[in-house]
Amino acid sequence: MPQDPAAALSSLLRGASIDDHDEVLKAANLAIKADTSDLLARHSKLVALLKLDRFDDAVRFLAESGSTLESKCVIEKVYALYKSGELEEATATLNKAGLRQRSLQHIAAQVAYRAERFGEAGQIYEQLLDGDAGEEENDLNINLKAVHAQAEWSGLSAPSEPLRSMPDSFELCYNIACASIARGELGEASKLLQRAAMLCKASDDLGEEDKEAELRPIWLQQAYVYARDGKLKEALELYSSIGSLSDDEEDFIVVARQNRLSIEAKPTNPYLLHRKMGAGGVKAENAKLFSYQSSRERQNSYLLDLDVHKASGVQEKTHTFLQQSEQPTNSASINAMAVVNAAAVADGLDDRAAVRKLQALAAKRPLDVGLLLTIVQLQLRLSRKGAALSLLQAFFSRLEKEGTDTARDVRFSPGLVALAVSLMRAQGHENSAKAEFVTAAKHWTKRPTASSDSLLRESGIELMRSSNPEDLKLAGSAFEKLFTEHKGSHIASAGLVASLAAVDTDKTSQHMSELPSVESLVKGINVKSLLQAGVVAAPSRFNTKKRAAADTAEKLTTKRRRRRLPKSYEEGKALDPERWLPLRDRSSYRPKNKKGKKKAAESTQGGVVKEEETLGLVGGGGVKVEKSGGGGGGSAAKKKKKGKK
Repeated sequence: MPQDPAAALSSLLRGASIDDHDEVLKAANLAIKADTSDLLARHSKLVALLKLDRFDDAVRFLAESGSTLESKCVIEKVYALYKSGELEEATATLNKAGLRQRSLQHIAAQVAYRAERFGEAGQIYEQLLDGDAGEEENDLNINLKAVHAQAEWSGLSAPSEPLRSMPDSFELCYNIACASIARGELGEASKLLQRAAMLCKASDDLGEEDKEAELRPIWLQQAYVYARDGKLKEALELYSSIGSLSDDEEDFIVVARQNRLSIEAKPTNPYLLHRKMGAGGVKAENAKLFSYQSSRERQNSYLLDLDVHKASGVQEKTHTFLQQSEQPTNSASINAMAVVNAAAVADGLDDRAAVRKLQALAAKRPLDVGLLLTIVQLQLRLSRKGAALSLLQAFFSRLEKEGTDTARDVRFSPGLVALAVSLMRAQGHENSAKAEFVTAAKHWTKRPTASSDSLLRESGIELMRSSNPEDLKLAGSAFEKLFTEHKGSHIASAGLVASLAAVDTDKTSQHMSELPSVESLVKGINVKSLLQAGVVAAPSRFNTKKRAAADTAEKLTTKRRRRRLPKSYEEGKALDPERWLPLRDRSSYRPKNKKGKKKAAESTQGGVVKEEETLGLVGGGGVKVEKSGGGGGGSAAKKKKKGKK
């Protein structure tokens, strides 16, 4: 008599080893075929599908099994959706089920991490650490550092503490190194990556195959650091040590291939680079890249298309992408696409013609940040600082007329404010630059400071230099906002004390006690050598006025003109009173030849004055002729008049 399928499944589950997932799946299928309402068999099949990494099949099986199994297997359902990339549906399932169980909190943090909600993921991991972490503490710290690293890469501020000692696990070293790379701290990142590789090789918990799999992303990040430092030879050697990419995941293959080809690329042959970038059979659309990675990959692809003269295709694709995007926006990926679109539109034009064409395009897209920045850059290349500033201020006016919170956030984004201030100062408009800081500080003190920490800090420093009590209070508000957001920053405390010491001593007293002492800050500094070296300070503003008069010292060193005296000069002898007259007009002048003597005789000094008269011509004008002398006794007067015959 054949054994009951349900009993066979139960027996298999009791004695199954960790690798018998195929056998469990077959037994579960037989049990379900015998009894479609067997929940144990369905649950066993679902777990077996998850163990075999058949996540899409698990999602479909859950949908076919009905609500009874779904309500019983919430964790399995969320995990299957998470691994299948259905992050929105996984989030909805978690919100419906709640996060009362610790296991659901773990998977909720993973879903938030993959959905790039890094703030939410960090909060969940911190709550798990504050609870009864137990043996999970090390894994939770590793995951939390990974969240911080991804937040830094995405342009979000993440808490960072100086390393007092090197971590003892290669996972922690790797995740902290990734965050350091995102902040631009390449030297610190290189040390951490080298330690991560050393700890991974020395690990007793990993086999040789596992060590190789863990070392590959470490080497990939180290090669990236070398490339950023300009050590291209060392970077290419590391890429060579990685070897073949055929067995790796698609996201690893895409990142490694693009980074390596960008180092090996020869600008003289863009067609070969374009062919290599598309080789390998792995498409970036299928890889599980984060948004900042997929954005860079898309930019590289479009720029290569421009190099091989596919401008019309790039223009069409980027235009479609921008039409589906929200404007205005602070998103780096969207604004970068706008820049690529502008490059495709102005392909082959010189700067002047490109400015005219892009300004006509800007009339159709008046809130496009990337397009505006492209035109401003071209104007600056043409040395038109005034035109660039006028364009930026007109864009600010359009954003202010929108009246939405998003438009105002874009208006006072740190990058645009910094550009406006630099253009104003380049033209000597210090008051306008200060007013820009004031309006930006007023905006961000009332808004969340997710990406405006640098702007609040710079605005506070600028306003702190003012003697106006209102400016000092506003600077204090900016530093107080930073202090609250960062849970006690020493920089914010120092700014609060410096700005409010003269206007509000009650607020500064509590912060003064928390600041480090002056002795601890200047310990080990040789003040004497610093004073001897001198201080180089840049001018506060460009000099747009006329050049000032030379200093007194410079005037004294100016070489004076030497007085020139005649060769026959004798001291005490009276000077010739005719020395200023021309030589021919002096009384001592004697002509040397007959022609000169004749001219002297005809001169007005004692000579005969000739009378001249002008005879008019028919066509106009006249000719001067000498007038004959003589009076009434002349020959003309002696002529007799003829009488009548």
